[in-house]
Amino acid sequence: MHINLKRTFGFSLLFSASTLLFNCGGSTAGTENATDTEQNTETTTGLDIEKPQLTFGFIKLTDMAPLAIAKELGYFEDEGLFVTIEAQSNWKNVLDRVIDGQLDGSHMLAGQPIAAGAGFGRQAALITPFSMDLNGNGITVSNDVWSKMKPNVPKGDDGKPVHPIKADALAPVIDAYKKDGKPFKMGMVFPVSTHNYEIRYWLAAAGINPGYYTADNVQGQVDADVLLSVTPPPQMPATLEAGTIYGYCVGEPWNQQAVFKGIGVPVTTNYDVWKNNPEKVFVMTKEFTEKYPNTATAVTKALIRAGKWLDEPGNRPKAVGILSMPEYVGADSVVIANSMTGTFEFEKGDKRSMPDFNVFFRYHATYPFYSDGIWFLTQMRRWGQITESKPATWYEETIKEIYRPDIWKKAADLLVEEGHLSAGDIPQTDGYKAPSSDFIDGVTYDGKDPIGYLNSFSIGNKEEVN
Repeated sequence: MHINLKRTFGFSLLFSASTLLFNCGGSTAGTENATDTEQNTETTTGLDIEKPQLTFGFIKLTDMAPLAIAKELGYFEDEGLFVTIEAQSNWKNVLDRVIDGQLDGSHMLAGQPIAAGAGFGRQAALITPFSMDLNGNGITVSNDVWSKMKPNVPKGDDGKPVHPIKADALAPVIDAYKKDGKPFKMGMVFPVSTHNYEIRYWLAAAGINPGYYTADNVQGQVDADVLLSVTPPPQMPATLEAGTIYGYCVGEPWNQQAVFKGIGVPVTTNYDVWKNNPEKVFVMTKEFTEKYPNTATAVTKALIRAGKWLDEPGNRPKAVGILSMPEYVGADSVVIANSMTGTFEFEKGDKRSMPDFNVFFRYHATYPFYSDGIWFLTQMRRWGQITESKPATWYEETIKEIYRPDIWKKAADLLVEEGHLSAGDIPQTDGYKAPSSDFIDGVTYDGKDPIGYLNSFSIGNKEEVN
């Protein structure tokens, strides 16, 4: 591995400033020594890399970590890949630039490639061979809203709120706003984001209607008790502070930033909404993977290694230092560490142990399970983004065009041969997780029965076909 002394010196300055007492180690050179993009480069794995010089995108969230780690620890270079990673302004920009070929791949919302293949929003043939993480989001409300919610929340023997906090505690606050003739406004990051479906799930579980999408209303606010709107993740705290919204669902570090700035209180995490839920994915076009199949496999190999490194004990402090660099997340290392190192702060001073708030490898987190993707399809149908009833076969056929565990398996098998993974790291699966009731409302989800699942909810569209 080549050592970039300039980058290593930068790490040392960063870590001294943030008082993180650990050895940062070395990192690899960026794009120096890169070859022509069309020149084949043979790697130690025997893969002939068709396109070694690549540009990937990301949004400034801590769950982009596998990309940063694969870059900084040299895992991309180990595969003969010379990767540039560029921050993007918003999720629409991410999607458009991948589809248009300006990016070779990107950190993306799990719902984005699914929507692109399912008929909602801009259409394109996108695939994901790699799931970037589990959990990682929170729902935060303003200090004023929290002061009105808090009396409705049970307290433990220590006098602190009992978690998980359900939206039942928010319902009387919303009713009071209605009586005063004021709409209750909350933010999420994108119409097909996990955050949109999680905040909708949390609200609906308490009998609060988050609104429907229709062919004529793409804002998703038909019959809504709460008006949800889109705000890019880094802008969430400022939008909350300005009073434009009264709460939001977003990934880290933007919930902890609200605590750090004293402007809001996270009331629940998506771990409590759906335990060990999938969050972000890595996405390429189908055309890219067909034109450059070895390159797609090599990228997946590097990302799997990065996910494993992130979940190995003792590595998170170093990851925090890397993520706090301005070219990655760029937030204060103390804010990032609040969640990345296994804790999460709710009210100021109420810091709780949450070892699974960010999961990058454990529980087979990197494997793209069909059942995870089908859950997103059910939510798109539940809230009207998919406007017509679909048979159960449509759900399975649609997700198998998008989620590509075959690419993941090829990459993982090579990593086992090389000694980077053990055979036990590869799930023995048909692509579906076992049915689970690990949701805030206790409803059981079975990826093989999307119709029954959709029809089990009192709030939401129903399927009329089997």
